[in-house]
Amino acid sequence: MSLAQRVINGTFGEAWINGEKFSETRALQARIEFNKEDVALSGKLGIDTKVTGYKGTGSVTLRKVNSRLMKQISDQIKQGINPRFQILSTLEDPAAFGSERILIKDACFDDLTLANWEVGALGEIECPFTFTDWELLDTID
Repeated sequence: MSLAQRVINGTFGEAWINGEKFSETRALQARIEFNKEDVALSGKLGIDTKVTGYKGTGSVTLRKVNSRLMKQISDQIKQGINPRFQILSTLEDPAAFGSERILIKDACFDDLTLANWEVGALGEIECPFTFTDWELLDTID
């Protein structure tokens, strides 16, 4: 099998939010942004950097099928609770060299979309979030 056939296909991705499968997920991204400080070193003209922290950011894009996530966030926000979630990303293409499972911990959505529709367009909601921790459960070696 050629290497091109081993490139993992996002069609086989799944998202689970607080243990519940979200089959309506169209896309999921999570990334770590590094906070860096410049470090000047004697004898070198170039400025190096040192990582002093990080910020986890991401986004899940959902086809509008139901209101379950909106209801969970809405109910808690109205009670003065900052809702936190665990997001499990799985990507398991049978033609790839393996699969990935990443658990995003302590995720907090940045906003709550109450309505978003357009005549002639399929319903879709973009849900940006931040998070503080993650765990690599399965990786492709």
